[in-house]
Amino acid sequence: MKNPSSDCTEILVGKAASMDGSTIVARNEDGYGPINPIKFVAHAAKDQEDAFYISKTTGVKVPLPNHAYRYTATPQADQSDGQYEEAGINELNVGMSSTETTATNARVLGYDPLVHDGVDEEAMLTLVLPYVKTAKEGVLRLGELLEEYGTGESNSIAFNDKNEVWLLETAGGHHWAAMRLPDDAYAIVPNQTVMEEVDVSDPENYLIATDLIDFVEKHHLNPNPDHFNFREIFGTQSEADAYYNTPRTWYGQKLFNPEIEQEPTSQKMPMVRKPSKKIAIEDVEYFLSSHYNGTKYDPFGTFASGTANEQRQFRSIAMDRNQASSILQIRNDVDDNHAAIQWLALGFFAYSPYVPFYTNITDTPEDYKNTTNEVSVDNMYWLEKTLSVMIEPHYHEYSDMVHAYLDACQSYARQRIEVTDEVIDGFNNDVSQFLTSSNMKTAAEVTKRTHQLFNDLVKKGLMLSKTTWEKGQNL
Repeated sequence: MKNPSSDCTEILVGKAASMDGSTIVARNEDGYGPINPIKFVAHAAKDQEDAFYISKTTGVKVPLPNHAYRYTATPQADQSDGQYEEAGINELNVGMSSTETTATNARVLGYDPLVHDGVDEEAMLTLVLPYVKTAKEGVLRLGELLEEYGTGESNSIAFNDKNEVWLLETAGGHHWAAMRLPDDAYAIVPNQTVMEEVDVSDPENYLIATDLIDFVEKHHLNPNPDHFNFREIFGTQSEADAYYNTPRTWYGQKLFNPEIEQEPTSQKMPMVRKPSKKIAIEDVEYFLSSHYNGTKYDPFGTFASGTANEQRQFRSIAMDRNQASSILQIRNDVDDNHAAIQWLALGFFAYSPYVPFYTNITDTPEDYKNTTNEVSVDNMYWLEKTLSVMIEPHYHEYSDMVHAYLDACQSYARQRIEVTDEVIDGFNNDVSQFLTSSNMKTAAEVTKRTHQLFNDLVKKGLMLSKTTWEKGQNL
């Protein structure tokens, strides 16, 4: 079973709420502890008659469809307890992010306990993403697996294609519901069940487990029978939620709806809001790499002074357990053969750039797929993790250098997308091979800049020692 400290933060953006008409599913993967090496890979399409998936974690054995589509993924480097592929986009431009750890309340678990031989986080993307043609199909396939095999965890899982964004939340061992995010809205998802009203009569926008209504009625689980509020029926609203989860929703909604007054510990904040202005990729990056910047709750005390207790009061979004952050962007203003981009950051996201990888590819850069279990600055995961060890003790001394590096990498990323898109328009050769080569060039430049930052930080750090002593300084 998943370690309970494996938690994440997620944001979903509908196509009419994004600046360029993209759908966006984005999530930080925060691991079991500060160390959980991650790599970025591309799986080839394949035919596989009579194939099965067997989980290293739960032992569940699931038959697989005869054909698997190509897809990208961000698995663990150490797969002794499973792959945990986490986030990727398949060749049909369907994105999947799995999972956001949530919780089912004790009352529900009394009637539908978690199971220990079912489909858990480590298997979900591997069992679903290679086999679906749309985001909605992803929901339906995962829902069927949950009902048949059960799960040992409470999770939310997000899907997107060029038109739709869907969020599925599990409840107990075998139950679930899913909703289609309104096109003109965004949603913040911390480690808490967040889905509210579910209209079971509207299958275009809501999907549920086959026996969900009967299950709720049989066990008298709905405290407000005039509504079907998934959060109230299945979720938790604890004191722990108010300090671990809701502040992240508060901060995200503060960024995208600054006109709304809310308390960080409020349990009444809605899941879905319409942003006060369109949301760009940079806005998503800022949220996912934030630490209550500009408030008294910032553990770095960046812009506003807070007491030591206030700076440690809430669980930060950028934190030591950050491992990999993927922004799955499906664009609508370009051809399908290059519409999907997986923006990937590794390490501690407050210091790590997001690198755009087209996902219609055959391979990934060597220093993104060769992640080792031991520290090595020859792969990007450990290089970024090493930078965080250097930066955090001297954050304010290094801040200008780090932010100049991040801004330059983001501008370069935008330039690379622009150039690549322009070349592909009217391109008659192998698009996948061209995009693979383009990704390699983009990543190589970011790697080069990251090593340069490493060099500059070491040299500056050597000048910051508390043991510095100039001969004759006290004469």
